[in-house]
Amino acid sequence: MSTEPAAEESPFKGQTGLRRIWNAFSYSLAGLRAAYRNEDAFRQESLLAALLIPLTLMLPVSGIGKALMIGSVLLVLTIELLNSAIEAAIDRISLDRHRLSKRAKDIGSAAVLIALINVLCTWSLVLIP
Repeated sequence: MSTEPAAEESPFKGQTGLRRIWNAFSYSLAGLRAAYRNEDAFRQESLLAALLIPLTLMLPVSGIGKALMIGSVLLVLTIELLNSAIEAAIDRISLDRHRLSKRAKDIGSAAVLIALINVLCTWSLVLIP
């Protein structure tokens, strides 16, 4: 029996130190590329972020306000990535229509909607005195 639990979980686990950090960074970049290439919603939200983040830096608001505004935009991208991962995993398992697959996809979509509402609320509260 192995004493390393990570090795028992997955044959891809077990890297340590700088090699692990480099691998994780590479996988993250590959994930961003895949999402941008394959997910229309991620492309649209990336465009929104590319417009809103520089705009935030030019607005005359406090540093905390800017951090909240940028953080709310980045949260949308983060949740969209998770939603896309859920959808891809479900589609990998089966393309058959199933109520649990629909529920999982709908809940992921709802999470993105809440993040977008959060952007509207955050920006409104920061910008409207």
